[in-house]
Amino acid sequence: MISSLNNNLSALNAFSTQMGVNSNNIANFESEEFDRSRTVINEGQNNAVNVNISQLESQGPIRMEFRDGGETEVELSNVELAEEMTTMISTQRGYEANLKPIQAGDEMLGTVIDMVS
Repeated sequence: MISSLNNNLSALNAFSTQMGVNSNNIANFESEEFDRSRTVINEGQNNAVNVNISQLESQGPIRMEFRDGGETEVELSNVELAEEMTTMISTQRGYEANLKPIQAGDEMLGTVIDMVS
């Protein structure tokens, strides 16, 4: 039981990291030349959950602006809000799913303690 709870805790940590990366991408949506980050969650050793973070260096949209008396090309961020929001929804669901076994274990332990005392 303890090892499965450890797996759920590592998954919660991974989903928390993924949510943080998504939040950072959304917060920098309008930052010039910001390259979004992407997370990949996979199974690690002993069924633990690992998260890998990488930066996507694809070019964002180009906008023409007037600066210093002339017209200049400005690269915007490559963040896609629709993709970030859908990823956040699935991340939230994964977090909730891994929280349920921990809550059930807590309730079960409380019941056992009540029976003993």
